[in-house]
Amino acid sequence: MVSLPRSSSDEGGCAREKGSLDEKTTREYEGRVLCRCHTTSIMDGELTVVTNPTVNVRLTNTISSFESMRRFNRGISIAELKGKLEMIVGASPSCMDLELYSVSDVFLQKIDNSEALLGSYPVDDNCRIHCSSHPESQVIDKSGQINEFNDVSKVEKFELPDDAYDKRTDSARSFMKKHAVGQFNDEEMAKKKADLAARMAEQKAAADVLSVGSRCKVQVPQQPTKLATVMYVGTTDFKPGHWVGVKYDEPLGKHDGTVAGKSYFECENKYGGFVKPLSVTVGDFPEESYDLDEM
Repeated sequence: MVSLPRSSSDEGGCAREKGSLDEKTTREYEGRVLCRCHTTSIMDGELTVVTNPTVNVRLTNTISSFESMRRFNRGISIAELKGKLEMIVGASPSCMDLELYSVSDVFLQKIDNSEALLGSYPVDDNCRIHCSSHPESQVIDKSGQINEFNDVSKVEKFELPDDAYDKRTDSARSFMKKHAVGQFNDEEMAKKKADLAARMAEQKAAADVLSVGSRCKVQVPQQPTKLATVMYVGTTDFKPGHWVGVKYDEPLGKHDGTVAGKSYFECENKYGGFVKPLSVTVGDFPEESYDLDEM
């Protein structure tokens, strides 16, 4: 089998598409394969190029970054091709713009005649057809790809005023009121408020006996005991209630005494932490020394 080489200017199709074959070429290539999609035959002394009825092309589009390979019949119209592409790329045929690229991804031409046949274009196996689509209903996301599902600006939203919702009898709020659930259970809510007030008072009482500079041990549930120095006692901006700022003896903390941009005390980074007063016990807890000369 002998293949007919392509010319340097023929990126999209075979050599037979750029001109007629002379008598010498006819004799040399009689009954032989010109390329993967065209063969020759001799009838009554005339050379006939037989085209493969199907072609394998690569498909790309602006909606997705994925590339796929599909086989199409050369005898279908471009309108029919767009209909087949609709299920592949997810765009409406009326919004499609098709471009043909060579095997080496060199732009050849636009495929813009809906009545023309696919085989009338210089499309060959492994050529690429790129589908672009820009309808008004689609938007381009940060990745540069079109995504019609990200634009919710045109979606009508149902909004119901709070007073109108409060009057409805088929709502979750109505059910909770009827059965005294959650915030609508006065007894339960009163108990929660009382429990919270008791915990806050207990934490404040524990904080009142602490003083800055005292040595302490910190015992937080489900964490190992840590030795530290009290650096701050009082309320904070990051959470309600009373808190104790400590400087750990080892880098077991979370910060340097600054939380949410506000400095409560100073220490080395990863040595600072805040704990609840009930987790702090003040006493004679000297720093542990690690003397390598002692065993």
